[in-house]
Amino acid sequence: MPVIKVNNREVHIQELNKGAAETVLLIHGMFSNLSVYYFNIAPILAKHFHVVMYDLKSHGMSERTLHGYDLNSMTDDLHALMQVLNLETAHLAGYSFGGLIALKMTLRFPDKIKKLIVIEAPDPKDEKARGIIDDYSREFLEHYVENFTDTTKVKMGKRQMERNHRMYEYLFYQTSIKTDMAAEKDFLNDPQILLINTDTLLLYGMDSNCLETGKWLNEKIKSSELLLVPGNHNIPIQEPALIGDMMNMFFMN
Repeated sequence: MPVIKVNNREVHIQELNKGAAETVLLIHGMFSNLSVYYFNIAPILAKHFHVVMYDLKSHGMSERTLHGYDLNSMTDDLHALMQVLNLETAHLAGYSFGGLIALKMTLRFPDKIKKLIVIEAPDPKDEKARGIIDDYSREFLEHYVENFTDTTKVKMGKRQMERNHRMYEYLFYQTSIKTDMAAEKDFLNDPQILLINTDTLLLYGMDSNCLETGKWLNEKIKSSELLLVPGNHNIPIQEPALIGDMMNMFFMN
């Protein structure tokens, strides 16, 4: 598993089709890891693009750290990752809280981002929307175990399952993640969002309790399009082939 140094921390990355002319960067959500894309969505994109996935700090196989889960810190990490990988520009997609990171990255470094996809980004000030994280993380873990077994033909052992649960407990109870996420409650009220002119695709589940945020973003971002997908907040898990095809078509056109 490739691990590289970014901002003096170890970051686990996976790359597909390194020889492609254009790059797509994929950001997962909180309390998951890059496998939300790796098993099903990334292979679709890799038919035409160099695909880069990475585990956020303290997620998956990246190094653990107690602080730095605010959007400025997260985008500092992403910007540094692009520098380490010698990526001048890239298409960018983010899911759930990763969608907020992607939006912040586009605000801070617009010249770095070619096209933007936001998948199920929540409104940070919405307590109900933030509450879906628990359900999301449980469904993600089931998805991860199933795909790990189907793909590798190896049944995930009890020790590895326990390690995943320990990661969630560490994030939730020992780091500043909850405080940092709560501190971003006014992010979508940033007037700079109105100035985004990057071509943007908003993907939201028809039954998602984050859908109103998608509609709101569609009104605020002039160059955006909102597309609805069958399912709820977990559409990359529920409809990976459809999501992959929609992403691929948007980035190619």
